[in-house]
Amino acid sequence: MEKRLVLAIALSLLVLLSWSALAPKPQPIDNQSVIENKASLSTAAQAVAPVVSPLASVAPDMDLTEDVIKFTQENREIIFNPATASIVDVIFKKGIEHHLPLKIGFLTDPTLVFKQQTLTNDSISFVYEDPDKRIIKKFTIPNNSYTIELQIQTQNLSSSVLAFNPQLVLGRLDLSAKNSQSRYQDVFLNNREKNMHLAAGKDFSSPDIKFIGLRDQYFCTIIEPTNVGASAYVKKIKPQESEVGLLLKETNVKAGGQIGHLFRIYLGPQELNVINNINSEWSAIIYFGIFDFIAQLLLQLLGFFYGLVHNWGLAIIILSVVVYFLLFPLSIKQMRSMKEMQVLQPKIEALRKELKDNPQKLNKEIMELYKEHKVNPLGGCLPLLLQMPIFFALYQALIRSVALRGAHFLWIKDLSSPDKAFVFKNSIPLLGNQVNILPILMAIGMFVQQKISTTQATGEAAQQQKMMSIIMPIMFGVIFYQMPSGLVLYWFVNSLLMLCYQFRINSQK
Repeated sequence: MEKRLVLAIALSLLVLLSWSALAPKPQPIDNQSVIENKASLSTAAQAVAPVVSPLASVAPDMDLTEDVIKFTQENREIIFNPATASIVDVIFKKGIEHHLPLKIGFLTDPTLVFKQQTLTNDSISFVYEDPDKRIIKKFTIPNNSYTIELQIQTQNLSSSVLAFNPQLVLGRLDLSAKNSQSRYQDVFLNNREKNMHLAAGKDFSSPDIKFIGLRDQYFCTIIEPTNVGASAYVKKIKPQESEVGLLLKETNVKAGGQIGHLFRIYLGPQELNVINNINSEWSAIIYFGIFDFIAQLLLQLLGFFYGLVHNWGLAIIILSVVVYFLLFPLSIKQMRSMKEMQVLQPKIEALRKELKDNPQKLNKEIMELYKEHKVNPLGGCLPLLLQMPIFFALYQALIRSVALRGAHFLWIKDLSSPDKAFVFKNSIPLLGNQVNILPILMAIGMFVQQKISTTQATGEAAQQQKMMSIIMPIMFGVIFYQMPSGLVLYWFVNSLLMLCYQFRINSQK
């Protein structure tokens, strides 16, 4: 019974992990050649010389023939489409280059074509004008910061009152399977009553919001209207694409008058300290699901250990050791319960042979045997169940940790991806074009632990032990094979500690 429950728990764990492990790999981004664009930029732009290139990532309504303006900073590169006065790509340059795969827009009206651009050291402005109105969109982009201030000024050039109720598209989410980030994308908003996390593929609307954001695995964008009320919406515009945006409250502007809208924007990593320093309310976008509290605590511990050793690999090892010893009393209880069950196995096997034709009486006799020897048949599994929330929380924390991107440890060049000890030009059956050592070592460690923890048994119990000792390490090795090496490192260290303790128990027999 206990073996079956352990197997069921393990299978449930593997099912929950497999969707991430087997998801498609990121698609390479084709960086096209760039050329300078000097015609439409003011002379004040010399300190930040923009370059333009064929549009790399655009929303469906944008003109692919338009050039783009690249606003380059130390920590990121923001790419604008001057015709629509919108952001079409954000490239984060710290560590491994990362494109924010959210089709960022801040698009007001796709039918308007902006004709003028003015670029300075820390801002870029776009102007649209027709006989009735003039619209000026100014992005102020301070250096060494992940914030942006967006000002939209609308002037009434007509001789009558005009009603303005602009729409601001925050971004469009690519939900297709080819986008490796699609499974991590969601929408986050505050409706002035509570924070909400929404699935990216479901339609939603909120009549009044304080701020709204989008995120992928590591990075996010947040926008907050500061001087005007707004409603928010999420709607599917294509089978595999959703649009997220704001609808600003309608305002009447008299002839010759003007109205201004101001927005605070965050475009950066999902790092708690970074976002807290800007706006502590925004940090709620960093969310790890039902076990969020545990995940946040584990990340804080990991950051603390990194501050001591200045290496993320060593920090993960220390975290694994600390968590193991915190759960050590549960592990001891689990092993003792398993040992007690093993002592009773010969008697249980005898009952099964004697009462094989009477299942009801067999179950009753087995329960009486447990009661007589004061053994809880679930005693070995309950501690394992209690550890599951910690594992799932740690899984979410490590797989979304931007700090692990590009972090080195021993032969591992990136703790946020498989360890890739050996990479080949051609693909190898089952392994692909790379050999990841950590999952293999982990599977070997689990196999050894299974072998040394089994006891003499006969019949069905012996078959179950044999199955567990072979199938489980293989299954874990396969599922963990494409997991981030930081997560595999944590599990491998935990397995080694359990193996060492099992050796100690066996030596005391």
